[in-house]
Amino acid sequence: MIELRHLRYFLAVAEEGHVTRAAARLGMQQPPLSQQIGALERMVGVPLFHRRPRGVELTEAGRTFLGKARLILADVDLAMEAARRTARGEAGSLAVGFTSSAAFHPLVATVVRSFRRTTPGVTLTLEEGSSVELVDALRGDRLDAAFVRTPVVDTSGITIEPLLDEAMVVALPDQHRLLRGFRPARRRLPGRRLLGRRIALGDLADQTFILYRRPTGPGLYDSIIAACHAAGFSPRIGQEAPRMASTLSLVAAGLGVSIIPASMCRLDTEGIAYCRLDSATPLVAPLHLAYRDATPSGATFRLIETVRQAAERKL
Repeated sequence: MIELRHLRYFLAVAEEGHVTRAAARLGMQQPPLSQQIGALERMVGVPLFHRRPRGVELTEAGRTFLGKARLILADVDLAMEAARRTARGEAGSLAVGFTSSAAFHPLVATVVRSFRRTTPGVTLTLEEGSSVELVDALRGDRLDAAFVRTPVVDTSGITIEPLLDEAMVVALPDQHRLLRGFRPARRRLPGRRLLGRRIALGDLADQTFILYRRPTGPGLYDSIIAACHAAGFSPRIGQEAPRMASTLSLVAAGLGVSIIPASMCRLDTEGIAYCRLDSATPLVAPLHLAYRDATPSGATFRLIETVRQAAERKL
């Protein structure tokens, strides 16, 4: 069977036109090289060289073989470099998931932009889902990493890396009675209706709440319910929406109020105003990066490093 070493031996002899010089180039003795060239010719079934007193010349078959041998060796070199690039995280593919609320956090957008800019050879696929769905996709090898909100109860085979805790805000219909006399914050961004005064959670005791459906986001749901109980009331749940953004549409329709991560204010929904909670309400929305415990691929490792660097700058 012809091996790559036979092709490299043949290429050296063809380019040098002399077996002794080719042997020196290859760092081997002349007799073994002559034996390997003879073995190659027997495997091919035709002479590849004319033996001359002062060297060797390619036969017509040898010239044809030379062109093909160069292509094969070039392809092998390309394959090895592609494998090295993939191992370094410079090539390949990466599937990243995120929850609907995480998508609006500037950290996630920063990471995606940075990764695309610094690693253009990696095909990046993004997928939205609940924290539960994303962790299932990680375990099923359908995702390589995911930004999740909800603490994962069963962490077997999964690493959950805490990134930051984000403040939560109250979303109310913009004509709500609790907003009378409120003025927009001085540094409000265009289209952002984050008001300057704060609301005590107890002020919402008689309100109808619209929350992100618990099976898909039990962490935030349970935190909100626990905070309401700590404030002295049991919240009246009017609607549970399948996606975090859907809760805002229901708030805008005047069906109730909601408590959401502050970054969701970036979703400029007409008819909604946002208020900060008072400092006595310890409600935060954690953001985690989840990935499999197994040694990550080169692209996944690069993403993890990019996320860590972005999180450190944000903190």
